[in-house]
Amino acid sequence: MAAAVGAPAASSSSPFSVPSRFLAFRRHHHQQPQSQPPPPPLQPHRESSDSSSSSAQTPSSASLSPTPSSSSSITKSGQRSESRLSMPFRKMARHFGDTLSPQAPYLSYHDILLTYEDIKSLKNDWLTDNNIAFWEEWLEREILPKYPQARIILLRPSMTFLLMKEPDMRQIRSALPDFSKVTHIFLPINDARNVAQAEGGSHWSLLLVSAIDGVAFHYDSLGGANYAEARLATQKMSEILGRPLRFHNLDDSPQQENGSDCGVFVCILMRHLLVKRLLSANAREKVSMSMANKLIDSHGGRKEMLKIIESLRKEGERRRSRSASPYSSKTPPRIE
Repeated sequence: MAAAVGAPAASSSSPFSVPSRFLAFRRHHHQQPQSQPPPPPLQPHRESSDSSSSSAQTPSSASLSPTPSSSSSITKSGQRSESRLSMPFRKMARHFGDTLSPQAPYLSYHDILLTYEDIKSLKNDWLTDNNIAFWEEWLEREILPKYPQARIILLRPSMTFLLMKEPDMRQIRSALPDFSKVTHIFLPINDARNVAQAEGGSHWSLLLVSAIDGVAFHYDSLGGANYAEARLATQKMSEILGRPLRFHNLDDSPQQENGSDCGVFVCILMRHLLVKRLLSANAREKVSMSMANKLIDSHGGRKEMLKIIESLRKEGERRRSRSASPYSSKTPPRIE
């Protein structure tokens, strides 16, 4: 599969107005029985193993070598990182024991508020909406500004959920950003079906819409698990954009080896496609959208994301320590 890159105004998404029923915080993992108490937060963890479309010729000229920032996450066949995942908050967990609430704020990063529960999930569990929203926010703040002519939008999970579940297209249009000058849109796809369920869904995949080509590429790390959801999102995006979109389910997408790495795959693929396929290509150049023969180091991806969060948190703590406000010590470390 190939897509035109287009002329690379920066498109950093900001929060949009969303109906309240779509803003419930949804953990994406197996549902626990109501009678079972939640697990204690931040206990030191012992490592264990985790439990149609038209076809087109795939160009092979696009560069697939990872950037320095992504070298720990995308490797060629046979190259896997075996370093143990660091847990920067382990000392804090030992010090405070169970007194830290899972929903206690851990880091405020622009429009995203990460909690201790999010950090715990990022370590070795299903990624939450917040985890993926943070990654998109970070890409927008750290990567996209280096390419001021890029017209690319990273749609938040809540926006994608709204797009797929809200029947009133007027409400959808009022909440979503203006796509009239956008070339590409990244959408995290989740299989949650019940809008009233606070914790729903069990699988993430990635949809990349090339608005200038009229094509939607679907990357699913669990076969075709989210095929129906991705097609629905493509249909809705076609209505929003006012043009037909051809749907390509990429069967050669990298596949996860457990039941909980789907969100990590979405984050790693998103950055690779953004940086190595779209932003690095020349204007109007056709680039391959295939991720065939690529292995995703999800372990390294989690480690890198935690490292980024810890670095930002330390910077937030440093800024907070210099604040003259008497309330600063009661707020989470903040970067804005």
